[in-house]
Amino acid sequence: MHEIFNLRREMNIDDYIENVRPIVEAVRNEGDAALIRFTKQFDGVEIEDLKVGEREFEEAYETVSDDLIDALETAKENLDRFHYVTAVEREMRIEFEDCLMGKIYTPIEKVGAYIPGGRASYPSTALMIGIPAKIAGVERLIACTPPDSEGRINPLTLVALDIAGFDEVYKVGGAQAIAAMAYGTESIPKVYKIVGPGNIYVTAAKLLVAKDVAIDMPAGPSEILVIADDTANAEFIAYDCLAQLEHDPMAVAVVLTTSKDLAERIGELVEKHSISENFRVAVVESIEKAVEISNEFAPEHLTVVVENAEEWLSKIRNAGSVFLGNYSPVAAGDYASGTNHVLPTAGFARMFGGLSVESFMKHFTFQMLSEETMNRIGDAIIKIAEAEGLRFHAESVRKRLGKQL
Repeated sequence: MHEIFNLRREMNIDDYIENVRPIVEAVRNEGDAALIRFTKQFDGVEIEDLKVGEREFEEAYETVSDDLIDALETAKENLDRFHYVTAVEREMRIEFEDCLMGKIYTPIEKVGAYIPGGRASYPSTALMIGIPAKIAGVERLIACTPPDSEGRINPLTLVALDIAGFDEVYKVGGAQAIAAMAYGTESIPKVYKIVGPGNIYVTAAKLLVAKDVAIDMPAGPSEILVIADDTANAEFIAYDCLAQLEHDPMAVAVVLTTSKDLAERIGELVEKHSISENFRVAVVESIEKAVEISNEFAPEHLTVVVENAEEWLSKIRNAGSVFLGNYSPVAAGDYASGTNHVLPTAGFARMFGGLSVESFMKHFTFQMLSEETMNRIGDAIIKIAEAEGLRFHAESVRKRLGKQL
């Protein structure tokens, strides 16, 4: 069974970090000049103005069909609904008998988003990032996305960026875009946090600059793990697997089922299309065993199609996003149901969650203690401070208690 873990190809991220280090340093030192040079080198196009202008947005709206704009608006409505409802309370106040304590959440003021291009353009990612960021209250939300060979951004992506509420969009991709947002250039502002998926070079650049700017999470190739019993529809599951495998040659799809017949039918359907070697289907002794394996694997997407599927939620510990039942395709979460598709991959769901409103916020605590509080806890503070050798910590409390050394 541990063969499924081998599907995640081992990559030495340190090698990629060293590959992108000169790019990051060049952008940090040279600013826009380096961005223009690297855009010509890697994207094959000369860019004079890195910022997308108003006329380019207008042309994008003229190009994109009304049906597609309506589809983006539908997705936005559902994302708004989900992220508004699930956002944390902005202020929590706890009043004890003799003191007031609490926590206040505030938005990160400047955030940069990477919107992938290259193999495909992802307007949906613009919605997934922009909507929770704006609900959080991010004041300056910028996006970097690679231009095409004519120096333009995919019109549908531009429309999505506008609908999502981005304040500025720049025509730059790759590690150089991450460096620009991390350190700032003449055109692109330095941000406080960088979010969004990308290829291995983008991921390496995010990890490299993480010492200077916050990042959301490391990201890798897409993946899905399915847990199924004989109530599952083999065709539905097969196409969910194919949907993830088409993202990237390194994407992974795994099915764990208690039904030998279902395993054979899913295997035949997936292999019929032969789009990837990174697919495995295995028969397990029980759903309990499948959940145990899944928690160890910590998949980006976990699909659970078993009898009384919702009852298994309490057993799930590690997953980016969970899809229950025959009529919950991962594609729904990818586009329009309302949850987010920017998720931890490669086992990082063990310690990271998906992008949410909270991803764009930070908090501070506060307290207002009374004389009674200090009388109650003062001696404990003094004893601990003295045990740590911090004399003036202890003395700051003694003064309030009217005690002498």
